[in-house]
Amino acid sequence: MGRFRQAAPAGSRYITPRGNAGCARNSSSCGVTSGAGDAGGRGRCRAGRPLGEREYTYGKRRLREIDRRVRFLRQRLEGMVIVAAPPSDPRRVFFGAWVSLEAGDGERLRHRIVGPDEFDLAPGYISMDSPLGRALLRKALDDEVTVEAPGGPRTLTIVAIEYQPPERPFTRPPARS
Repeated sequence: MGRFRQAAPAGSRYITPRGNAGCARNSSSCGVTSGAGDAGGRGRCRAGRPLGEREYTYGKRRLREIDRRVRFLRQRLEGMVIVAAPPSDPRRVFFGAWVSLEAGDGERLRHRIVGPDEFDLAPGYISMDSPLGRALLRKALDDEVTVEAPGGPRTLTIVAIEYQPPERPFTRPPARS
């Protein structure tokens, strides 16, 4: 097996302020939370026994994976464009919009269009690169979009578009005395 790895396809470079903070936290704490920081020391004891060859090899592989992930996140964060302000035309769907949709059967859905690096941070977030995200971009109120779903094509109508002000970072309540 060679060392060449196919580069991952580059996604969109947009991110919300909240997503940027989450990615920065993830990249800075990646090596600390893994617990594998000591796996590279050959011959060290763990639980009173010498570190075996298999454990040593696994530990080195895990450290390489962590280093690769940290490098990827740092490179990805360098080229990000943080979008904090709403667009000039709030009647259309753009990055950061909360979009309420209604299906033909009356089911209502609410999604936020975010970048590919943050779509799994919260329920209701979808990537702007996903099929539904691409279909919604630049659409207006009462427009219909058709998206291929596992059960066949699905037609959705845009019933509301909202742009909320940037989220404030989480702050802890004051301690009780």
